[in-house]
Amino acid sequence: MTTTSAITSEQLVQGLEDLPSLPAVVMELLGSIDQEDVDISVLARKVSADQALTAKTLRLANSSAFGLQVKATTIQQAMTYLGFQATRNLIMAAAMTGCFPSGRCPSFDDKAFWRLSIATAACARVLARHMRFNQDVAFTAGLLHGIGRLVLVTRYPEQYDAVLRERKRLDGDLLDTERAMLGVDHLLAGAALAEHWQFSGTMQQAIAFYHAPETPGAGFLATIVHVANAVAHALDLAGDADELVPAVSSVAWTALGLSEETWLHVFRETELQYEEMTAILMA
Repeated sequence: MTTTSAITSEQLVQGLEDLPSLPAVVMELLGSIDQEDVDISVLARKVSADQALTAKTLRLANSSAFGLQVKATTIQQAMTYLGFQATRNLIMAAAMTGCFPSGRCPSFDDKAFWRLSIATAACARVLARHMRFNQDVAFTAGLLHGIGRLVLVTRYPEQYDAVLRERKRLDGDLLDTERAMLGVDHLLAGAALAEHWQFSGTMQQAIAFYHAPETPGAGFLATIVHVANAVAHALDLAGDADELVPAVSSVAWTALGLSEETWLHVFRETELQYEEMTAILMA
């Protein structure tokens, strides 16, 4: 296996400055994750200034996944009906799926990446409901779990292309191939970006440990995302011919403790929510 020149953690962190910046209002929303005293009307006004973002967010808010009885026609209404946290996550989902450049790395399928991310987000949200865990946090963590791959694709497109070609040739494990050829992997890149964007500690851990949720201190969110990601692969929602279903941690599976009947519900709900969310987010 040929090693392309290794990337150090320092280079990775320095390179984050060169990534596409999220819309200012999304950065503000990210910063408000742990704040209680947010002026919702001010944020609603700022989001509304971006018409494309507003349209996508309202379509998500009014989708059957969120079950609103009354149609939200403004961001302020969405925040009132769905709550601030839920609306903020929809705004972030709408912004994230459109802010990274695509087509830089021939072997990387941007659309399949986002389909898998949306499927993982949908499943994480369904699982969180069954586990009485915060559904909005689970949705965001599911959506962003693989964000480190976008960091590597955007910053090092040629090197990452070589990684993907080698992984396909060997039919090997993506993380192992990343580490062997780049010296870093997408978990490290994702955790670095999550810290750079000032995500909460819980979210940073979920992104860093979703592949190994049994790691001490990984947190329950990492368990939810780990299983949701495996389900999204197993249901083949990304439509990626080369995709392998990752092994599921027995520790994570046992921790969820769901019955066979519940799992069938989870699969069905995930597929339904995925269809609707993809139609909106990938438009």
